[in-house]
Amino acid sequence: MSTERVNPPELSPPTGFSHAVVATGTRLVFLAGQTALDGDGEITGDTLAEQFERALANLLTALRAAGGTPADLARVTVYTTDVAAYRVHARRLGRIWRESAGRDYPAMAVVQVVRLWDERALVELDGFAVLPGDAPPKG
Repeated sequence: MSTERVNPPELSPPTGFSHAVVATGTRLVFLAGQTALDGDGEITGDTLAEQFERALANLLTALRAAGGTPADLARVTVYTTDVAAYRVHARRLGRIWRESAGRDYPAMAVVQVVRLWDERALVELDGFAVLPGDAPPKG
């Protein structure tokens, strides 16, 4: 799979996302929304940053099980119950992203929602990836 990040100079400089991602590959992986659920189905973490870190780890676990890597992510949507808090913690969330997924960001959006499926969840991530045809699922 190859990806090309497209960030036209006519648009504002992207911070923590790419304006567009051109992905070439033969397998699409659609990643379900992931919150900060642990293996027992319980939300972990009390802060947005703690929950973001776990939700991202869960998303990447699903991606790796499908045979992908963070570099294969073409699109991620972040749903949060508090965009203002997300903005306040954006630097820390960016650091968590870089430590977990690397410096190349997919096309992204952050959307505020009234609530998520689990009432304790503060953030949820979903997305899709484009993998080369020879990347077999691992789980």
